[in-house]
Amino acid sequence: MTPNIPENTTAGVPAAAAATHITVEGFDSPIPEIIDLDAPRDGVPLVIETQSGLERCAAAIAAGTGPAGVDAERASGFRYGQRAFLVQIRREGAGTWLIDPEPFGNLEIINDALRGVEWILHAASQDLPCLSELGMWPDKLFDTELAARLAGLPRVGLAAVIEQLLGFGLAKEHSAADWSTRPLPEPWLRYAALDVEVLTELREELIELLQADGKLEYAEQEFAAILAAGIAPPRVDPWRKTSGLHQIRDRRQLAAVRELWLERDSLAQKRDVAPGRLIPDSALVAAAKAMPATVPQLLSTKGFHGRAAQREAPRWLRCIAAARDMEDLPPLHLPTNAPPPPRVWADRDPEAAARLATARPLLQAKAEELNLPLENLLTPDYLRRVAWRPPADVTEDSIAAELRALGARGWQVDLAAPLIAGAFLDPQPLAPKDPKPAAAAGGQ
Repeated sequence: MTPNIPENTTAGVPAAAAATHITVEGFDSPIPEIIDLDAPRDGVPLVIETQSGLERCAAAIAAGTGPAGVDAERASGFRYGQRAFLVQIRREGAGTWLIDPEPFGNLEIINDALRGVEWILHAASQDLPCLSELGMWPDKLFDTELAARLAGLPRVGLAAVIEQLLGFGLAKEHSAADWSTRPLPEPWLRYAALDVEVLTELREELIELLQADGKLEYAEQEFAAILAAGIAPPRVDPWRKTSGLHQIRDRRQLAAVRELWLERDSLAQKRDVAPGRLIPDSALVAAAKAMPATVPQLLSTKGFHGRAAQREAPRWLRCIAAARDMEDLPPLHLPTNAPPPPRVWADRDPEAAARLATARPLLQAKAEELNLPLENLLTPDYLRRVAWRPPADVTEDSIAAELRALGARGWQVDLAAPLIAGAFLDPQPLAPKDPKPAAAAGGQ
């Protein structure tokens, strides 16, 4: 099968899109006719699941030229963890390859084939962790989602960016599928191959946009920072991310959530199933608040229903009983050096509130001038931290040093530090709060 596109195309880009340079400012102009990208240009490749096939794949990729489009499909919501169940790679001269990682201990042979090659990923932070688990890590990166944000595109999902810049319509109906399914249905494989089909062309268009706006260096610094940061370490007390945990105000109930979460996680890992498919977070919180002592009480708790819940009821009751008898209870909140929520700053530190209120509009205006999101100009948490506890001697250099220590990239520091320093040196006074309405006469 070949893509349903006209013959007069340039580098796989529809002629209508190739002939019209779409600028960010021009998105209100007529968009070239969208052409559905419904099949890979070389057909749907077979899935690599043998060692000999993997070696052929590595040799072909190593012999290719230019950057490589890379993607991975997970089974989030179905299987335990975030491991990849399909890896897609496309490189000029090598074609598209679909690899099933499950039969292999790792994909280091593919990583070796890509040494020195720039990888093109969309939303790299989502795929790099599972690729890293397979022994894959790029030497150089181009993130098309991040590039689209810096370019100021109004929509930055892969399908939207491809449509805006290349004129292709890319279906995304299988994005939330259970990619652990075997064998993978042919429509899913077609979808997976199309995800890397035009990443090289998309990269070229984004580079053109970034160069035109003087932002290509910004993007390169961002990509380098992603690679330098590596994979985030495991979260401390991951059970504290339980949805709805804010409802818990009692340490013993909090201990019950912890015990239930840890038991659920252990069981989910053993069964290789997403924890939420065993018991949803809302059920853990509900059980912790109710602290049931018997099976009927537990099964009457919201979220504990069905044969599976009844079969495992003793397991969950043991967790609650352990929390009920526990002496060393977890604290309601972990210590943190983060500033308090800005909504309380005016009462707790009016000067800090004034610094933040003065600096934020200046950064917003600069972001609008550059046509990029404010959070990409500077991580909001960085501004809050430096506004709450500024350097003793506020200068452009001292603010720049604080921002660099927090993790801001060079281009962000160059743009933000002068604005923040100026705001801190001359903060605008906060508007007075509206007085509370006086009590009605006569005590009414």
